[in-house]
Amino acid sequence: MSLERLRYPIDALRGRRYPEAPHRYRNEFQRDRDRIVHARAFRRLEDKTQVFGGRLSDHFRNRLTHTIEVSQIARTLAISLGLAEDFTEALALAHDIGHPPFAHAGEEALDRCMSAFGDSFDHNVHALHIVESFEVRYARFPGLNLTFEVREGMVKHSRDFAPGERVEFDEYLPGLRPPLEAQLIDLADEVAYNSADLDDGHAAGLFNMDDIGAALPHYAELAAEIQFQFPGAPEKVRFQEVLRRLIDLLVSGLIEGTAQAVQSSGADSVQDVRRHPHRLVTMTPAAADTNRGLKKFLYDHVYSTPALVDERIRACDGIERLFQFFLDHPCEMPEGHAERIGLMPAHRVVCDYIAGMTDGFFRRTAARLLA
Repeated sequence: MSLERLRYPIDALRGRRYPEAPHRYRNEFQRDRDRIVHARAFRRLEDKTQVFGGRLSDHFRNRLTHTIEVSQIARTLAISLGLAEDFTEALALAHDIGHPPFAHAGEEALDRCMSAFGDSFDHNVHALHIVESFEVRYARFPGLNLTFEVREGMVKHSRDFAPGERVEFDEYLPGLRPPLEAQLIDLADEVAYNSADLDDGHAAGLFNMDDIGAALPHYAELAAEIQFQFPGAPEKVRFQEVLRRLIDLLVSGLIEGTAQAVQSSGADSVQDVRRHPHRLVTMTPAAADTNRGLKKFLYDHVYSTPALVDERIRACDGIERLFQFFLDHPCEMPEGHAERIGLMPAHRVVCDYIAGMTDGFFRRTAARLLA
């Protein structure tokens, strides 16, 4: 099952935008990982919504705990397949660093605001801006000066793009697939957020185990196995036992599906992976079927529930109002942001400022300025 021949070779790196001497003890991907962990944008993920806002409970995931769970799954995948664990871990830790407050609702609201100017907001583009320029930690260069490979993986972790499709991405080998380590991140992300949202939804009392079993392939048989093994355990404990087995089913299916896809492709080098007509990281049909069923169940029983819909509506309304306020009163932004107006369009400056806010800071700012 090992795909070590397709492991991204550390000696083949394209380097950093600003050359640096190698470190005595850490390889280049380890340095990138550590720079991401120490970034302010990474710390801010602690107060950014995953699905359930912090005002609903202290026990639900936030964007930072989700990122840690993605990293854990991605490392397991990389190790099991013989790929570069440090490279994979750096990408997993960076994959959501560009998310604005209030999860996907915040991203959609900012994108609508930008569309009025013929522009757009995309959290992958924003993540690139963060690591290229917004983080100010070094005297010799702007941003974090990450390796080309990690920057490429950040912008390609969820989809590929064609030459000229996005001018900001044209240096990142458009038209080619990213290495397998980067391809792992999107499905590791899916496994992490689908299983976590199931856990949080159950804890919120939105459904019970019988509801899941009636809708989700393989879940009922896992639940029956746990009921047989632990007949006296309360539901919340049995639920956790089943959840672990469900995650194992999905992760194992991803490992096996990827190994089978690579074998069928005939890929024998990183360049073969890049030139392949489609991505090679995939689940087995059984695991993919369960994953699809899980997505549908979550949409029906979690994402479309009135409490979360109302939260998203309030978040979008607040972002649109604050966006307009800063366009009308740019001097109310911090000095560093206000100074960028003139160097770039005002709507882009406002968008970048709001995108960097945590949920809590957004609420405090809106309460102060929009009251």
